[in-house]
Amino acid sequence: MTKIYTKTGDDGSTGLIGNKRVSKSNPRIIAYGAVDEINSALGVVLSLNPDKDIRDLLVKIQNDLFVLGADLANSDLKNTSNRITHDMVHFLEEQIDLLEKELSPITYFILPGGDPIASQVHLARAISRRAETCIVSLSEKEQVNKTGQIYINRLSDLLFVIARVINKRKMIKDTAWQK
Repeated sequence: MTKIYTKTGDDGSTGLIGNKRVSKSNPRIIAYGAVDEINSALGVVLSLNPDKDIRDLLVKIQNDLFVLGADLANSDLKNTSNRITHDMVHFLEEQIDLLEKELSPITYFILPGGDPIASQVHLARAISRRAETCIVSLSEKEQVNKTGQIYINRLSDLLFVIARVINKRKMIKDTAWQK
């Protein structure tokens, strides 16, 4: 039986795809760690039993986030396996457009909250914003698949819409930010 611990990271390093070892504080590790955190936050959302269409969408996103993590863990851009694609970004855009049909447009900032499921989606959205910042920071130091950066930007938009849809379906109104 293979053990979960390898002890290879005890020195503060970790392996990337291609057997390259880097510090665990490397911006690439920080970026895909933030992506993993989004995935975990979505796992919490799924544990709260959202509507089936939302559940199915979030499970697909979780799978895509594994691709994004692998994409970020692979610094060799010539290696095209496990890369975020424009089709994946387009899928998120289609879902935004579809779900927005359920919502009234807003012209103000809203406070995260409402139903517990929507609140957890807002938390995942905030984490995705941080992950995007980490990816941008990484891209300023090393080459990355720019489509992954676009994907994470679009994901935060979709999560915002999903949170609003969940609240609307539960008949909870958006709470406007008050100065």
